[in-house]
Amino acid sequence: MISDMFNREIITDLEHWKVRTNRKPLILRGARQVGKTTLVNLFSRGFEQYIYLNLDISENADLFEESRNIEELVDGIFLFSSKLKSVSQTLIFIDEIQNSKAAVKWLRYFYEEKKELYVIAAGSMLESLIDKQISFPVGRVEYLPVRPFSFREFLMAKNEEAAITTLDIVPFPAYAHNKLLDLFRQYLLLGGMPEIIQNFLEYNDINALDPLYDSLITSYKEDVEKYAKSPLNASILRHTIENIFIEAGKRIKFQGFGNSNYRSREMKEALLTLEKAHLIQLIYPVTSSSPPLQPDKRKSPRLHVLDTGLINFSTGLKKELFGSRLIDDVYEGKIAEHIVGQELITLSRLMTKKEFFWTRQKDSDAEIDYVYQFNNLIIPIEVKSGVTGRLRSLHEYMDRATHDYAVRVYSGKLEVSEVRTRTGKIYYLLNLPFYLVHRMEDYLNWFLAEYKKM
Repeated sequence: MISDMFNREIITDLEHWKVRTNRKPLILRGARQVGKTTLVNLFSRGFEQYIYLNLDISENADLFEESRNIEELVDGIFLFSSKLKSVSQTLIFIDEIQNSKAAVKWLRYFYEEKKELYVIAAGSMLESLIDKQISFPVGRVEYLPVRPFSFREFLMAKNEEAAITTLDIVPFPAYAHNKLLDLFRQYLLLGGMPEIIQNFLEYNDINALDPLYDSLITSYKEDVEKYAKSPLNASILRHTIENIFIEAGKRIKFQGFGNSNYRSREMKEALLTLEKAHLIQLIYPVTSSSPPLQPDKRKSPRLHVLDTGLINFSTGLKKELFGSRLIDDVYEGKIAEHIVGQELITLSRLMTKKEFFWTRQKDSDAEIDYVYQFNNLIIPIEVKSGVTGRLRSLHEYMDRATHDYAVRVYSGKLEVSEVRTRTGKIYYLLNLPFYLVHRMEDYLNWFLAEYKKM
């Protein structure tokens, strides 16, 4: 559990939920150990009264299992918690809700009959059980994803107030580049898992973090029995978890994933289960440069895992990253690509938001690391160091695009280049330092306004 002193940007989303007149019970979704419980404990400070119910505890779960109607349930919750119903603002947090189907059922009645109560639910195994054992009340609940710390939240945890203030300046001042790049390199090395960040900030010992990384991965493996439908399925899931960190950042095939003999259907089912649990995301390619973004699921996806720090630990890359000035080139650039994806994912609070990359219609090695829909434009994003003339895939994409804007994320300073493709098309390239990816929307607004062709 992370320290209560660690604030998070997602608190703002919770505050917006709190003041909405059409507020519904809120379900926090995210992988184990991303800080859901601590987040709610922090948020609860803005309420007159806070009731925490952990359904791992049988006495708490029995309140939901044995109640005959919503009035009886609410009376039981207040009595059990020794709280007053007369208090105007009460937050009820139902943790580990997956342990009680009855608790899930009661959420609709909180919405329909007890709107004066503020109800949040969460559970570490929740995502894998949706549509399998639990039926959520459609239209009576809403969802909010909780993810590992973003770079900005990492700076908040470090109390780097000057850096955060500087990041809010658009365009970013060049004098702060080296300082912010060093901070981002540290974030890239550690990743965004709350327990890792807390331990590092408390003891400042990178080597002491290995047991914590190992414990996190072990806890995911131990969850397999809860995910699995059968002993065979458990074995496949265990194999999948053991290999996702090694295969992260690569395009994968389901057949034989992780050098196994498992069939394509079995591996696909296992990977989709882990995607439901928010341990991974399968990022599929698009082949068009025009909206809407429509993935081609006949092509092999790229594997994105929960947190880059876990990859660094699993692949033994920590020493290489620690000694590198150009993070773009470590592990053939895959770590740099992965952390950019991790930052892009945090830009949306929508459960349905997916990331995509681009490839040509016909199989080829022409790929763009990410494509980002901004208004009615599909903006290509390459993660690469070196001179602009070597961005072959980007040039190929821009020859097909109906606009003149692209983004390159790298270790260099913020600048805009005018680039010519091999066919002679001229386009503008926003060269964006890694530490500004979380401000992508702001910089695209600035970029298009400043360099709009008249």
